[in-house]
Amino acid sequence: MRNRLAGAIAAALAVAVTAGTAQAQQQERPERLLGKPNLNGIWQAMNTAYWNLEAHSAEQLEDFWQMGAFAAIPAGQSVVREGKIPYLPEAAAKRDENRANWPEADPAAKCYMPGIPRATYQPFPFQIFQGDGDILMVYPFASTNRVINMVEHQPAVVDTWMGYSNGRWEGDVLVVETEGFNGRTWLDRAGNFASRTLKVTERFTPRGPDHLWYEATLEDPATFSAPWTIEMMLYRNVEENAQLLEFKCVPFADMLLYHDLLLPEDQQPSQD
Repeated sequence: MRNRLAGAIAAALAVAVTAGTAQAQQQERPERLLGKPNLNGIWQAMNTAYWNLEAHSAEQLEDFWQMGAFAAIPAGQSVVREGKIPYLPEAAAKRDENRANWPEADPAAKCYMPGIPRATYQPFPFQIFQGDGDILMVYPFASTNRVINMVEHQPAVVDTWMGYSNGRWEGDVLVVETEGFNGRTWLDRAGNFASRTLKVTERFTPRGPDHLWYEATLEDPATFSAPWTIEMMLYRNVEENAQLLEFKCVPFADMLLYHDLLLPEDQQPSQD
């Protein structure tokens, strides 16, 4: 009798645990669209990778001292899986030169398109439009967008800021391979960069209905000694009134680009 009672209790506990697990999995399972995870929505990274992909401490921007504490780099952890970016020696020197000449040398400061993967973790949200064919990703900075070709894959015809993206599903994971870059984009505000031979392989993995685990592997034998990967969480904007707002930055870059033409003559930079 005692054994029967113990067996019954164990069976009841097993059923309860199984039911609880199934309910939790159902709650964590993302909404489906034509059999695949529904990625439609507005997503955003919540880290400081836009300043520097590698670990960095808080730092004052001395050239902008008039802004006080507002003009400071926030501290951040590395989002590079390997910890450090494996630069070739000459490329590391170029990275240092970029860093020393920020912000004037940063293409994004001039309102050029940010490229991939930088567009993903800029301090702006981005929106995914998913249907039964190709996928569209829209970014507010510089009115940027890119098409993920899910149906007809083909190589890039010309080199561009955002490259050419071909995508596929591996189970519930959206895998995107992008090539055909123009080699002029940076990866962050710390001068990290790649050349036109860059290939980026992104993986968007649902971690519940409102979380995406984002990975991007960068291969560029002209710049790096080995492939390396960044990884971070992306969060869905869940507010009822969430919407993507444009950031048409061209007017804000005019003085940086054309200050020698726009400044009064007595404020023109010295030609010495």
